[in-house]
Amino acid sequence: MALPRLDPGTFARRLRRVAPDPLPSDAIEALRAHYELLGEWGRSMSLIGPGTEADAIERHYGESLAAVVWIATECRGRLLDVGSGAGFPGFVIAAARPGLEVWLVESRQRKWAFLRAAAARAALPCHCLNARVSASLPPEVPRDLDFVTLRAVNLPPATLLALLGRLAPAGALLWWRGAGALDLPLGWAATRQLALPGSERRRVVEVRRAP
Repeated sequence: MALPRLDPGTFARRLRRVAPDPLPSDAIEALRAHYELLGEWGRSMSLIGPGTEADAIERHYGESLAAVVWIATECRGRLLDVGSGAGFPGFVIAAARPGLEVWLVESRQRKWAFLRAAAARAALPCHCLNARVSASLPPEVPRDLDFVTLRAVNLPPATLLALLGRLAPAGALLWWRGAGALDLPLGWAATRQLALPGSERRRVVEVRRAP
């Protein structure tokens, strides 16, 4: 993987172009640190999908930022990102909404190591968990979550139900996915969705308790 080298000004301009609301300078610096490390580590391991390097800012950072319009700027809640991979969307949201307490959960050890290194370089206080999520959730996963995020992750029904059960009464699951139908447990409903730029299929769906 070879990410394009971008000077700080170019990176900031491209990032601001895809952000749905203004990003503070601290968030841009944190994400630039992540981008640089992504390029360094990507020389020896696969961190993002093949063929997405040239438009990584639009495809990965931009798509991750899309749903921050559903998270208040001053939110002080808890967010759990499952299957974090290279940090999309959890790491990006942690930078854009620094008031959140964020857990990044990744089962693959090398990607978990990347997340830890990225959080340290960007000075983001994320909790990075090397764990596989199943119906019996890892003990480190907190209760009363405000948000659970999934990007291109499909879970068995029992695991999905266990995660939804950790949400606070007003909490939401934010799910980055394709156009296929959602198979949600009884008592849960898709409440709104965002189409992601540049694709007819990719979207973010918000899931909450059914009224």
